[in-house]
Order: sequence, then C-alpha cells, then structure tokens
Amino acid sequence: MTAVFKREVRAYFQSPLGYVFIAVMYFFTAYYFFTYNLYNNTTDMSALFNQLFSVVLFLVPILTMRLMSEDKRARTDQLLLTAPVSRIGIVLGKYFSALCVYLVAISASLLMAVVLSVYGTPDWPVIIGNIIGLILLGAALIAICMFLSSITESQVIAAVSGFAVSLFLVLVDALIYVVTGELFQKIFSYMSFNGRYNGFTIGIIDFSNVLFFLSIAAMFVLLTAAVLEKRRWS
Repeated sequence: MTAVFKREVRAYFQSPLGYVFIAVMYFFTAYYFFTYNLYNNTTDMSALFNQLFSVVLFLVPILTMRLMSEDKRARTDQLLLTAPVSRIGIVLGKYFSALCVYLVAISASLLMAVVLSVYGTPDWPVIIGNIIGLILLGAALIAICMFLSSITESQVIAAVSGFAVSLFLVLVDALIYVVTGELFQKIFSYMSFNGRYNGFTIGIIDFSNVLFFLSIAAMFVLLTAAVLEKRRWS
C-alpha cells in the first residue's frame, strides 16, 4: 500500500493536476475569507465554510478522475493486479494519496484562521469543527469519485460522473420538499450531505454525522476493491 501511495502522490505533482487543485482551493478560500471576514470585519468563519461545501463538491471529481481510469486506459492496472499487493491495499494507497492532496488544499482554511487570530479572537472550537467537517466530506466524496473512476477508462467520463453525483447531492435538499411520500422525504433527509455538514459549521460534532461520512467512505472503498477483484478474474 505504501508503494502505491508514494507512486500516486508523486504522480499528482509530476503533472499540473495536484498544483492546480491546491491553487484553486486556496483561491476560493482566500476569496471567501476576504468577502465574509475581512470585508465585514468579523471573526465568524461559518459563512466561509458553508461556501467551501459547494467548492469541494465540484472540485473533488477533478482530483480523483485519473485515480483508477488512467491505469485502466494505459493497461498498467495489470501490473498492479499482479503485484504482491492486496486489492484493498491498492485501493487504499490510491485513496489516501488523493486524501493527502485534499488535506493540503483545505489547509488554507486553517491558515486563514491563524491569520484571523493575529487581529482578533476567532472561535476555535467552531473552526476545528468546520475543519473536521471538511475532512469528513472530502473523505466520503473522494471514495465515491474513486469508485466512479474505477468503472471507466475515460478520465472525462469519470469527472462528469463525479459532477453529476455532486449535483445530485446539492439537489437532495430540494427533493425533500418536492416528493410527497413521507418515506422518501426521510430517505432524502438521511442522504443529505449538506444537512449533515451544517452541524459542523456551527461547531457541533455529532457522532452520527461522523459515522455517516466514514461509512460512505468505507463502502465505496470496498466497492472499488470489488471492481478491481472482478477485473482480475475477467
């Protein structure tokens, strides 16, 4: 797993993808920090983290689009499948490489909080809660988009599929009010990433929300490993 992890992290920074992803995340974080905090002269960073929810949803598919599909297109996946590494080890190595780049990208929000602390007194429990929420959101989305990347050879299709899933996750909250059946309303309410993320933005770390994001991440990591296992025998 370690060898796969190092290989994938190196691949991110041997191409512009890793640098561009981090730069775009830093840009949006700095923009919202200026707009909501510096311009309004406030230490409340909740608005910034609320906006980052949508940014993360639509940037993560770009980060993960090459994770599995590139190896499949170049046929280098056969080398991985015959290497002395378990399927879950391969998947986890790739997953943690993307998560590592993602963590570097969202570290901009922590940097902004440090800058804010020089001139004021930010609410650190709320900021820490927000950062934990961002980490959990990213962990779940990376797993979902990595699975989508594993079922296609095209990076473009993987990215577009990720965008479609992200759009669906944005629209889930609206569907709660559109559908009429109580059962469907409960299902969509349970699936709402935004609803579960909002608690973190006010500093509430609900164990059920933490478990939800971790369960989604674990489920899609296992599904990706199953896709690799199926490819091995096909």
